[in-house]
Amino acid sequence: MPRNLPNSLTYGRIALIPLLVMTFYFPGDAADWLALGIFVTAGVTDFLDGYLARSMRQQSKLGAMLDPIADKLLVGAAIVMLVFSRRIDGLTVLPAVIILCREFLVSGLREFLAGLKVSVPVSRLAKWKTAGQMLALGFLLAGTAGDKAVPMNHEIGIFGLWIAAILTLYTGYDYLRAGLRHANDTGGDITA
Repeated sequence: MPRNLPNSLTYGRIALIPLLVMTFYFPGDAADWLALGIFVTAGVTDFLDGYLARSMRQQSKLGAMLDPIADKLLVGAAIVMLVFSRRIDGLTVLPAVIILCREFLVSGLREFLAGLKVSVPVSRLAKWKTAGQMLALGFLLAGTAGDKAVPMNHEIGIFGLWIAAILTLYTGYDYLRAGLRHANDTGGDITA
């Protein structure tokens, strides 16, 4: 067993991202199912690494830093490839951009707050937002293969993406408000 299994799972999740991207370059249902399988595997490792880190008392600063980065890389890669393949197009690009922008905002805020020695815990709503994103992206990654298995698969994914974007805006605002409050409390200036 690896010395720090939770971190190994996080590394594995990051290593799955190029495989997910490669599935978009192959036609057919098998590639769609493979993309979904890789994405689900990555999601399961996301759950497992946090659970194992707590239960095995192997929580680390490295793991705390890498876990959200791995999540953002996975979501970002999936969204970019879904737009590239036109499974997300037209007005539906808007929720995809909202989700990506929020990920950058939160990453920057976390880095800024870490410099102030301030930790902002993940809210329950942010966890629901992540679950909604992952579910919506899973439906969209299933592509035409998913449409054959689940009626209105694509429409369900698009609807879920809009819901996730709404939750993303709300939770992103919460992070921004917390960041501004801490900047103001310390007399800090967060202008770039």
